[in-house]
Amino acid sequence: MNAQTRRDFLRRVGAGAVAAGVGSGLASDLGLSKVLAQDEPRLTFGAMEPLVSLLQETPIAKLQPMLVNKLREGTTLKELTAAAALANARTFGGEDYIGFHSMFAFKPAYQMAQDLPEERRALPVLKALYRNTERIHAFGGRAKEVLRPVEASGSGDGEAVRDDIRGKDLKSAEAKYAAFRRDPAALLNQAQAALRDSTEVHRVNMVYRAWGLLDLVGLEHAHTLLRQSLHYFAVAEKNQKMDHFNGPRTVLPKLIDQHKLFEKPLGTKTFDDARLEAVSVELFQAAPERAAEIAAALLAEGTSPDAIHEAIGLAANQLVLRDENKQAHGATVGVHACDAVNAWKHIGAASDAKNAAAAVVMAAWNFAFDRDNPARNKMKEWEAYPRADARERVKSSDPAELLRELDGAIRAKDQALATAVAQRYGSLGAPESPVLALYRGFVVSQNGSLHGEKFFGTVSEEFARGRTPFRWRQLVAMARFAASMYGEPTPGYEEATRLLGLPS
Repeated sequence: MNAQTRRDFLRRVGAGAVAAGVGSGLASDLGLSKVLAQDEPRLTFGAMEPLVSLLQETPIAKLQPMLVNKLREGTTLKELTAAAALANARTFGGEDYIGFHSMFAFKPAYQMAQDLPEERRALPVLKALYRNTERIHAFGGRAKEVLRPVEASGSGDGEAVRDDIRGKDLKSAEAKYAAFRRDPAALLNQAQAALRDSTEVHRVNMVYRAWGLLDLVGLEHAHTLLRQSLHYFAVAEKNQKMDHFNGPRTVLPKLIDQHKLFEKPLGTKTFDDARLEAVSVELFQAAPERAAEIAAALLAEGTSPDAIHEAIGLAANQLVLRDENKQAHGATVGVHACDAVNAWKHIGAASDAKNAAAAVVMAAWNFAFDRDNPARNKMKEWEAYPRADARERVKSSDPAELLRELDGAIRAKDQALATAVAQRYGSLGAPESPVLALYRGFVVSQNGSLHGEKFFGTVSEEFARGRTPFRWRQLVAMARFAASMYGEPTPGYEEATRLLGLPS
């Protein structure tokens, strides 16, 4: 029996028979499911394994005291975030909605921490880790781990992996993809043939957020993090909504061939302010196929991907500002579109030239498809926030007074007033850092329906990279998001502030 003993064999067979006889619930109570899970090959992480397992297995009631003690003993926020990302990947493998949203929040939460006063720096990371461990337990913990060791076999590139996903053969796709495990750049590039089979915010963020975590987790774990995308793609393929799939699978290859996008180097031309605004407006009005055509034609003319992405990002920002829905946070069309086009931009910037060109076209299609959601197909007709009646309510021109008004409007959940105050503040040329700090505090203390950290990261970055005539629109959008989400306190926040000796 190879290396196993007769006693080991009988223990496994006996445990399996008893579990089948008594049922999974009682088997779990008796500890049999854990025995069975431990007998499965397990993905492990070397020197990081003890911390990964600790985050995965600590009861939620004991988690935050343990984390604060770890910090006091010298464990860094970077180490905790990295371990949480690996625990998340091993448990969910990209197949659980709350699970992968927890993964999306890790890097933005860590980045937020760097901009907080030292005594409050742990709060966004503690929030992200609390949500992650809570969901791991709800999902089933070690007994339900999705990612297991995989051996490379077969041959092929990203298109072969994509074809396996289309054929609903995840096992074969994983084996082919594992051949690139020692080459992080290849893992990113080879995943994109399958990525481009559909446009949807979680799909593109599975790749982008995994890639973005590597500077915390380490390049040696690139395969573990990026293979989650294959699992997400496979689940989507089984439950596919053809309207999400039909366009990209036909339009993108046609435009690549028509404009010879894979046969020429990326351009470097940029837009002046007037042209940037005009392209943004044109994209905002365009149907999905037309938006993709505009992006492809601009690439063919030698326009830089960065310039086109900037125009798409401005168009996506309008969806947050225009949406008539009372809820402006969480899984809304505007938040999803902004996060998706931001993710396409980052993926393109880290990829080879072919994938970078394709990412531009996909971002344009993705935005326009989101805008044309049937429930909101009048988006182009709706007036952007802040509207005239709200602007008339803002009388002050003093930045300090406006900050107080912005805080009050958010706490009152007054989206109209919050956006008007944010715009007035920006028009004065006052520094943005106090406004960002105000938003940051709300993102940490309020739940945000799984999207707070991610959207704040998108807004902050687009603002920092944006041009003066347009950039403040991002912080106006964040004012609306913050006012919408206020009143949903972060689970565990009060406990975290108490453990850190902070006022709530």
